[in-house]
Amino acid sequence: MCEICSSPEEKPSMFVIIISFTISGTECIIGITGNGFIMAINGTEWVQNRKFSTSGRILFFLSLSRIALQTRMMIENFASLIFLSFYKEDTIYELFRVIFMFLTFCSLWFATWLSIFYFVKIANFNNPLFLKLKWRITRLMPWLLLSSVIISFCNSVLFSLHVYNASCSDLILNPFSNSTKKKYNINTNMINLVVIYNVGMFIPLIMFILAALSLIISLKRHTLQMEINTIGSRNPSMEAHMGAIKAISSFLILYIFNFVALLLFMSNIFDENSFWNISCKIIMAAYPSGHSILLILGNPKLRNAWGTFQHQMKFCLKGRTS
Repeated sequence: MCEICSSPEEKPSMFVIIISFTISGTECIIGITGNGFIMAINGTEWVQNRKFSTSGRILFFLSLSRIALQTRMMIENFASLIFLSFYKEDTIYELFRVIFMFLTFCSLWFATWLSIFYFVKIANFNNPLFLKLKWRITRLMPWLLLSSVIISFCNSVLFSLHVYNASCSDLILNPFSNSTKKKYNINTNMINLVVIYNVGMFIPLIMFILAALSLIISLKRHTLQMEINTIGSRNPSMEAHMGAIKAISSFLILYIFNFVALLLFMSNIFDENSFWNISCKIIMAAYPSGHSILLILGNPKLRNAWGTFQHQMKFCLKGRTS
């Protein structure tokens, strides 16, 4: 007697299901709400003005990629906890991974271009190359965003070709009755995973860090110039520098945690429903949610719009209860 292929892991306990759904589900809902708000504000601006500002365009596509990413997280979390055998099927499993990495790469690239755009617009350098970039960044940005999507797609496809290999193995249940059960196994090529993962993640990350360091250098030069000219310690340029540096630093901290959790999750070194694997899912869900909140709090236009939205919601709720 031989059974069809099934997942090697046992069904998760009710405690694991509740914890995973409650924490990561709440994080995903917060992230989808925050990114949906950012996308709605910038989309409304595009409809009203018939054009996108450069920062608005980047924020729109960054939010769109993260809404898709966290929606996919919720679907995969549900499938891995409730329909584990279906989730572990070869085609389904690879499809989840490819989509996941594509959206992750896109999200990182868009966040990198946002940081570079802030750096180019805020920093003050007399280098001819920098001045040329400052002048052309608005026209270049649509092509940079499009090229990021193409690069992200190519990198993500490599995961389905060279990283995961599904196989079925026979497990003898009873040697006397000759009964066996097919067990489904996911084999991960760790060398290919690390190479493809790092190529896809490190290039935008290095660009992101270079933009952050250059912005800090620009702030230091601006501060020294203010001291020489005996100008007050706070001015609009200083405020812009500090705001951008805080935003970039906060994103970098979130990204480092996400980078480690994502690599561990993709390597399959933990059981599907183990504490460590669930922890990785929680950290990965927190990253886009936390960054969307930081973007709203750090952007005056978004912060004011969020305050107006909250005020209108309170007014509507009071009207219904009265």
